[in-house]
Amino acid sequence: MTNPPSPLSIEGLSLRIDTPQGVVNAVNGVSLELAPGEILAIVGESGSGKTLTARAVLGLLPARTRTEGAILLSGSDVLTAGPQELRRMRGGEAAMIFQEPSTALNPVFRVGWQLEEGLRAHGVTDRTERRRRALEIVQAVGLPEAERRIDDYPHQFSGGQKQRIMIAMALALRPSVIIADEPTTALDVTVQAEILDLLRECRDSFGASIVLITHNMGVVADLADRVAVMYRGDLVEVAPVDELFRAPREEYTRQLLAAVPRLGSGRGLGESSAGTAFSATPEPAPSAALASPAVRLQGLDIVYRSASGKNPVRAVRSVDLEIGRGEVVGLVGESGSGKSTIGRAIGGLEPIAGGTLEVFGADMRRLRGRALSRMRKRIGFVFQDPAASFNSFMTVEQCITEPMRIHRMPGGTAAHRARALELLDAVELPAAFAARYPFELSGGQRQRVGLARALALEPELVIADEPTSALDVSVQARVLEIFSSLQRELGFASLFISHDLAVVELLAHRVGVLYRGELVELGETARVLHSPQHAYTQRLIAAVPVPDPDVQRRRRAHPDRAAAAPLLLAEKSPA
Repeated sequence: MTNPPSPLSIEGLSLRIDTPQGVVNAVNGVSLELAPGEILAIVGESGSGKTLTARAVLGLLPARTRTEGAILLSGSDVLTAGPQELRRMRGGEAAMIFQEPSTALNPVFRVGWQLEEGLRAHGVTDRTERRRRALEIVQAVGLPEAERRIDDYPHQFSGGQKQRIMIAMALALRPSVIIADEPTTALDVTVQAEILDLLRECRDSFGASIVLITHNMGVVADLADRVAVMYRGDLVEVAPVDELFRAPREEYTRQLLAAVPRLGSGRGLGESSAGTAFSATPEPAPSAALASPAVRLQGLDIVYRSASGKNPVRAVRSVDLEIGRGEVVGLVGESGSGKSTIGRAIGGLEPIAGGTLEVFGADMRRLRGRALSRMRKRIGFVFQDPAASFNSFMTVEQCITEPMRIHRMPGGTAAHRARALELLDAVELPAAFAARYPFELSGGQRQRVGLARALALEPELVIADEPTSALDVSVQARVLEIFSSLQRELGFASLFISHDLAVVELLAHRVGVLYRGELVELGETARVLHSPQHAYTQRLIAAVPVPDPDVQRRRRAHPDRAAAAPLLLAEKSPA
């Protein structure tokens, strides 16, 4: 009996991109084969070539890219196909779920129209039939109230719902291959678990083979059948998922797995660049930390109102929280729980509707003008997306020194430049980066610059809002190591907002859990994450993917994942 043909075969693929600075060898002789019904994960750090390899399957390559080799989709070579053939292949033979649905969806068209667009392009001319098939597919991916919401605009959906719409668009023409590029990046663990279950359903119910691009090794362990590891354009290892996690052959793969923070394992983040063991498990906060806290919230309420004043949304409800001087407090919860809203309020960027908000003993509701400016000088803010928070027309040096100019720090240009170079050194970036622009840096490098800018004024409080959500594990490990080292050295207090519970476990002295604007649990990090009392906290922890395929299989088989969480988290992680 012969095996069914492979829906996707990549043979000796090389990609060379001509740039003003010279030729970039982005992918070097990669060969991969996708079996029918298989989920193949491609992993590696930024710049490894994993996304370019995946995009090449649909012919979505940058201008001035020279190709070698072959990419066979159901026997047809993508690299030699003409425009009409490519049009047939895209959506019909293979479809792509893009990393950021907010930018992939057109904000001015209703999602139903966008779902029907692919059907129109592939010859479904009957309007009623298009509508029927669009509705059928959004119902299949579990979009709530599909019949009503299919006529809503993208901005009216949450991040997880938009990702479901992207999956529906990919499935519309029943392709044999789905390419999922970081489909769970920046999603909270509960939503992430739903999307992983949906991708598995795409394979089981729709018969699709899936190429999964991700930096989350927990997602790989949960979903993948095989794993391909890429490094600087080379394919360094391909193995079944159990074999790769149990006994990786290549040194780079071992380093990649060592960089993964594991909730409940008691491990650090592998090794530092200096070769010394790094464990960011926080030391106890100073004993006097809460005697005179940096931040005190009592009964905090924050309400969002529309321009008309109708249907106000109570985003934060009666929250009590203190952050001691020199203490790191983690804040976790799903999208819309109020985490970032509280962070912005503490920084004076969000008005409060009720309760008390004191920062360094001052009532933030009463601060105006110069008093508010002096307070903000004492607060540093690390934003979730540094690419969006930097001025693209300013150099790295200008981005870092901007707070110094705004707050008229003494010393003038020369002193500001010296301070910028000192901060670049502190976050382990070369001095030459000062002359670069943000778009010339990788995601991890931009995040380090964001941390440098937050520390420019030597703040006493740092608010870090999802600072590692979109970083590869090796880059994330380095950024966390730098953050932890600087926090211990400088002694600033910090509110660390994250959906990654393993990261919070490594950095925070205490952790608070938010659910629909309410603080449902607060306590020492080890107690909250290993003996959760609230049902929502238990569900949140149960949804965290563990970088161990065997544990993930047992979790899926368990009838009550929340009840199984404490037991499963205690099991040994791979060495």
